[in-house]
Amino acid sequence: MDALESWHEFDVAMLGATAALAGLVIVAASVNIEVIIKAPALTARLASAIAGLVLAIVVCAVGLIPGLDAVTFGVIVIVAAALTAAFAVDASVRIFQNRHPANRLRAGKAAVSFLTPVVYLVGGVLLASGSTSGLVWLAAGAIAAIVAALFVSWVVLVEVLR
Repeated sequence: MDALESWHEFDVAMLGATAALAGLVIVAASVNIEVIIKAPALTARLASAIAGLVLAIVVCAVGLIPGLDAVTFGVIVIVAAALTAAFAVDASVRIFQNRHPANRLRAGKAAVSFLTPVVYLVGGVLLASGSTSGLVWLAAGAIAAIVAALFVSWVVLVEVLR
């Protein structure tokens, strides 16, 4: 597929960036892991952010497979996005279960968890239906994964140090 091949360099760059960031997030969290695991909503939000990065890693890696057709790629993206969305669902449930008065903006916190899998899901559906515009959505998904993971990681690390 020529359209997929034209995204080769982007996939290589994003694969490296998201893998490096995932490692850094895990190391940063491990420094305060005892405090983080005491707060189920923070733990679930961090897990969702890491799952988003893993989704970006998987999609970019699969996008580099030679000879892959758009429909198969789209189906793989849909399945991977759905699995990642399970982490977002768990994070959302835990966010809304936390009734502490300082836990404001619950809907916004939950929405951040869904950003990456939803963008990837749209891209996967477009690819599976034969539209190469889905590749742009996959690129947006990789960028969203990085932004969401950085945001959530920062919030989690600040919260545990309060």
